[in-house]
Amino acid sequence: MTPDFDFGLGETADMIRETTQRFAKERIEPLAAKIDADDWFPRDELWPAMGELGLHGITVEEEFGGLGLGYLEHVIAQEEVARASASIGLSYGAHSNLCVNQIRRWANPEQKAKYLPKLISGEHVGSLAMSEAGAGSDVVSMKLRAEKTDGGYVLNGTKFWITNAAYADTLVVYAKTGDGSRGITTFLIEKDMPGFSIGQKIDKMGMRGSPTAELVFNDCEVPEEQVMGPLNGGVGVLMSGLDYERTVLSGIQLGIMQACLDVVIPYVRERKQFGQAIGHFQLMQAKVADMYVALNSARAYVYAVAKSCDAGKTTRFDAAGAILLASENAVKVSLEAIQALGGAGYTKDWPVERFARDAKLLDIGAGTNEIRRMLIGRELIGN
Repeated sequence: MTPDFDFGLGETADMIRETTQRFAKERIEPLAAKIDADDWFPRDELWPAMGELGLHGITVEEEFGGLGLGYLEHVIAQEEVARASASIGLSYGAHSNLCVNQIRRWANPEQKAKYLPKLISGEHVGSLAMSEAGAGSDVVSMKLRAEKTDGGYVLNGTKFWITNAAYADTLVVYAKTGDGSRGITTFLIEKDMPGFSIGQKIDKMGMRGSPTAELVFNDCEVPEEQVMGPLNGGVGVLMSGLDYERTVLSGIQLGIMQACLDVVIPYVRERKQFGQAIGHFQLMQAKVADMYVALNSARAYVYAVAKSCDAGKTTRFDAAGAILLASENAVKVSLEAIQALGGAGYTKDWPVERFARDAKLLDIGAGTNEIRRMLIGRELIGN
């Protein structure tokens, strides 16, 4: 095991880590290879059990069945789930943060009472639909249209790259109700609404077992009470959620880096070449040292930003900076883990090649690293 650095996060955070770590080790990790190999989402095996632990509602008030804790605790739970399986970590983050936390923040009391209990228990799976085939980084250019009718809206168009899509019971969906950035509205969509269907399922390089698909809206009739937040105020809903999304999803990359060290340190202690364990060679010691420093430097930034989120003081550029550092470090650490294992690391007999494939996703998802750098630079310079 890697030595633990005490970040002084507090008893509650430590308890969340211990509980989640134990569950992930016993219930998620044994399934991780199958999840990846078969592109399998073990909803029944994991989602209700995670609900029983309270993992789906960490940031939700207790009156709706949540734990009433903060983003720091959410990051830690995210980290420990992803340490066992980054794929489950991604689906968990999309469910618990992108969907559940947005409903907590923006839904009216009736919507919260209707949707949160089953999402938090794990009976239902949640999703968020923002991106389209032609609207990723430039999300305001989305084409999904919601036309006003008597008593509601009719939605036509598609969403793409949507995590949990094929399994989701409740989806937070952004659609055009007007022109430009002030013409987007947030809707709560249920899987059985007429005119709503799942389109193409996407076969990915990594994060296999975290299902990704297209959403199709073909004259989908949505009652007016399904509008979440202000009419034409969807960009505010969307952008405010991105800061918390980036912070919480950073925990996935922390978990991947820890998983790499969990494999590499025992391996270099046991693998012998030239009559001694390869961990005795200074080049290998330097490699492990760099991996450890990459993990804990990213942890320090991510935990600090999560604390700022809880204090209501986070900045958009620091949320972007935290996931930028965590993601790029995770890609480097996972590639070094492959290198440390040599030929074994390049085979599917060891999980490090999966770690590398999984790590690459968050160089792209939740805003590409290029967009993150642009955002940070623009905010700092003031343009």
